[in-house]
Amino acid sequence: MFDFQPNLKGELLELRPMTGADFDALYAVASDPLIWEQHPARDRHEENQFRMFFDEGLELGGALVVIDLKTGRIIGSSRYRGYDETVSEVEIGWSFLARPYWGGVYNREMKRLMLEHAFKFVRTVVFLIGLENIRSQKAVAKIGGVRLANRFNSKGVEGVVYAITRGDPGL
Repeated sequence: MFDFQPNLKGELLELRPMTGADFDALYAVASDPLIWEQHPARDRHEENQFRMFFDEGLELGGALVVIDLKTGRIIGSSRYRGYDETVSEVEIGWSFLARPYWGGVYNREMKRLMLEHAFKFVRTVVFLIGLENIRSQKAVAKIGGVRLANRFNSKGVEGVVYAITRGDPGL
């Protein structure tokens, strides 16, 4: 069975299961409208919209907070979802980082930690990214994600599917 709530630690970051007590620290990051400017949910910087996103992460499980090991501060979040044992696949998504952490090493380590964990259980990890979210599409391509096709998510929003298979080069 897939472990949706791991504790993962790298050189720069720690990822741990999100708790209700993390709302204020995580919303302090998520309240930046520029984080969501290419995202299908552009209003997620508004507190009521972020609260729904946050609560859904708690309810469904798989939500992790990202902590900068140097400062001890929460700097973002990501999630596992959509585990399918029959095709040996899980999705990583709903990821965001504070803007000072954009540009490479932090996102790369966050995804590396999550991928290493996922590959203990599955053969393939998929990323469903909004059509207009070019920034995230480029970031996933940088770590070895291969663009497969377009797909609609559970809310009817079309996105682009990228996949990384265990053993692929990239990270």
